[in-house]
Amino acid sequence: MTQSPKDWRPQTRLVRGGMARSPYGEMSEALYLTQSFAYDSAAAADQRFSGEDPGFIYQRFGNPTTQMFEDRLALLEGAEVCRATASGMSAVHVALQGLVRAGDHVVAGRALFGSCRWILSHWMPRFGVDVTFVDATDPAAWAAAVRPNTRAFLVESPANPLLEVTPIAEVAALARSAGARLVVDNVFATPIFQKPIELGADIVVYSATKHIDGQGRVLGGAILGGAELMGEAYRDILRHTGPALSPFNSWVLLKGLETLDLRVRRQSENAARVTESLANHPAVGRVVFPGRKDHPQANLIASQMTGPGNVVAFDLGTRERAWAFLDALGIVDISNNLGDAKSMATHPSTTTHRSMSESERLEIGLTEGWVRMSVGLEDVEDLADDVLQALDRV
Repeated sequence: MTQSPKDWRPQTRLVRGGMARSPYGEMSEALYLTQSFAYDSAAAADQRFSGEDPGFIYQRFGNPTTQMFEDRLALLEGAEVCRATASGMSAVHVALQGLVRAGDHVVAGRALFGSCRWILSHWMPRFGVDVTFVDATDPAAWAAAVRPNTRAFLVESPANPLLEVTPIAEVAALARSAGARLVVDNVFATPIFQKPIELGADIVVYSATKHIDGQGRVLGGAILGGAELMGEAYRDILRHTGPALSPFNSWVLLKGLETLDLRVRRQSENAARVTESLANHPAVGRVVFPGRKDHPQANLIASQMTGPGNVVAFDLGTRERAWAFLDALGIVDISNNLGDAKSMATHPSTTTHRSMSESERLEIGLTEGWVRMSVGLEDVEDLADDVLQALDRV
């Protein structure tokens, strides 16, 4: 008997999930560069728009190449439905907006990517949505923040940029008891190393720009969850506000998924080796990496993640020392991105988290000495040598 795709192991899902060949039998997925679609008759168009015929209508509503990407990522994640978006931030924005309305309340982990924090602090309150930020590592803080009108929880785990980890199963249980939905940004862990839906999350979001592309080419995002919730919360907002992922980007991301497992595992191995160099250098005050036993939540990480990811954060004490390190790097690029085949390092206080106030940054422990490094696929000894020579010049 032929196996169902749901019976496939992850690596097979990454290569063959969602495949929908045209009559030509192409080996590489077809790229459908079309804005719209034709119908055999006026009645056929009516049936398509009514939903009686589930075919394609318009690129903003769906596209065959994009659907292959969505189906493949959903199969990997263990979600019933995936909806792709034009960027990771559009995914986060839509994921939240689809769950709330004026008068509702959101509880969020206080350690978030700068743009995510901005949406919650400055954008959603303009539309009558209140937000409370909590220490995401403390279930009691989540419980204490709940109100009768709480409708959504949002966490990043591991969080950007200092890699704190949320006990997802406990927070998911609190959300359910409050009648709220838990949204988990799983970018740093990747779908290879953490499965939030299995831990109780309602919605998972990704910036597919990061590891899923992972080669510096295109933007993309994804929202994943159960079929009923995805339909109720997101069908109309995605159709009518237009954060659609282009077919070309969908095709690039499809090809990225084929090698995702190979890339993130090697990147994580490289990150562990680079972290050793950082931890043993006198210029470094503190190193945070989910693969180290001295991570404050090492036991939690072992229970809900199967790998550490490729991002490491370390404190050099001051902005001047952090910048001196960055400027001395020879192989590692200075860039605000992460999850790329190329290693890159950034100064979060002046780049990715610049939109946060100083008090907000200090609230999450982000002082100006911190550097965030995304470790890539270069030879690991070359990376270690580059990091050490830069540290020697701090």
